[in-house]
Amino acid sequence: MLARLNTFALTGIDAVAVDVEVDVAGGIAKTILVGLPEQAVRESIHRIERALANLGYQRPSGRTVINLAPADLPKSAGALDLPIALGLLVATRQVAAELLEQVASVGELALDGSVRPVKGALAMAMACRDRGLKRLLVPAADAAEAAVVREVEVFGVTTLGDAVGLLTGQIEVEPYRGGLVDEMFAQLNRYEIDFADVRGQEFAKRAIVVAAAGNHNCLMIGPPGTGKTMLARRLPTVLPPLTPDESLETTRIYSALGRLPAGQALMTTRPFRSPHHTVSDAGMVGGGHIPTPGEISMAHHGVLFLDELPEFNRKSLEVLRQPLEEGRVTISRALASSTFPANFILVAAMNPCPCGFLGSPLRPCKCTPIQVEKYLGKVSGPLLDRIDLHIEVPAVPYQELAASADGTTSTAMREQVARARAAQAARFGTGSVQANGRMTGRQLRKFATPDAAGQSLLKSAMEDLGLSARAHDRILRMARTIADLAGSDKVAGDHVSEAINYRTLDRKLWAK
Repeated sequence: MLARLNTFALTGIDAVAVDVEVDVAGGIAKTILVGLPEQAVRESIHRIERALANLGYQRPSGRTVINLAPADLPKSAGALDLPIALGLLVATRQVAAELLEQVASVGELALDGSVRPVKGALAMAMACRDRGLKRLLVPAADAAEAAVVREVEVFGVTTLGDAVGLLTGQIEVEPYRGGLVDEMFAQLNRYEIDFADVRGQEFAKRAIVVAAAGNHNCLMIGPPGTGKTMLARRLPTVLPPLTPDESLETTRIYSALGRLPAGQALMTTRPFRSPHHTVSDAGMVGGGHIPTPGEISMAHHGVLFLDELPEFNRKSLEVLRQPLEEGRVTISRALASSTFPANFILVAAMNPCPCGFLGSPLRPCKCTPIQVEKYLGKVSGPLLDRIDLHIEVPAVPYQELAASADGTTSTAMREQVARARAAQAARFGTGSVQANGRMTGRQLRKFATPDAAGQSLLKSAMEDLGLSARAHDRILRMARTIADLAGSDKVAGDHVSEAINYRTLDRKLWAK
């Protein structure tokens, strides 16, 4: 008898529909699995056979062919165990075939028949909805995540026996309800840290406001222990609130990687990623035989923080160029290519020299000019050109550290950012560009042309500092954001002046 079931295979962050076809005939007992199964799928036959036996089900006694269509799509991981097992039960007439119409299933089986969690449950539920299927069987641990998709009835099962009982009506099970999902949405954008914890550094906080208001990248340079990491970690607290759609996009990435926190169906805050400087280029942007997302995609709609920037491998930094410009990354392989979202704010921090105290009034620098030049040369000019704000973060005086009053709070900074973002929303409407930092050249000429004083300042800066055309455009984008923060419709000279001040640090250090 031939059985057909619906399931899904994960490719990158997308779930692709897979048809499981099981045919059991007479003859010598042998099981053949076709349809480009990877090693984990080929091994599943042994798991499934023992699970069937341990739960008391009859195993196929003749020649069994299991086909996973489409045949040209590689299938990996153990999520196909449950649908294959159900297909064997249908093909051996232990479960009626009509019970599996309009039903999809995913799950990995243990030898005792229990169903283990799988990666990408949210993407699979979205694919189930798009295919018009009404019911989805998932491991019980993944039910909350899959139930975010309200159009599909999601059933969490703990064993293969539960799945069979649910389909045959022997067990009464209600679909997983999304009440907890509503609570998750209500908890969006709650942070336990605040900029009030950072004493002093008001100039740096102003730069953070500009970065958050316009989605601008930022580089902080200063001696050790001046608060660079504290500032970076608190940037998500002043970004615009994470919307439900953004939460779903980000959750989908973490779900596909199996990185969702236990018991959490949705990402409730903007992601903050801080990879170690030993990260590879594949770890940074994504890669693998079957491409998977990297750090920049995990920072989608959030912040990517690179601490000790010169310590990163040069190749790992240079691969950031295209994602910083386009907001996505494409990983190409011989048979196919995958595109992952990567719309993030890059925040980098570094010391001005190997010992960290170049230019510090507190301690003398012990580095030679050659050492400083070699250290700074680890960061390329093209990458620096793509970072909008370059700011100094000096040591904080004792008086500010000992002060009883808190510094500027995240709430106050977030209010400024919200006003600037509201102006940008009115300016750009519902287009793909929603922030000044992502403006196209045409939009730049339309919305960010400075007045006569601003143009004069910009001309002088271009000539005196030797800025590139890219730096010219980034200064105008920053000036437009600064004008929005000031509530001005026009870009004036003082807005351009502040923007230029954020671009001079690389010339002070890298021109030596």
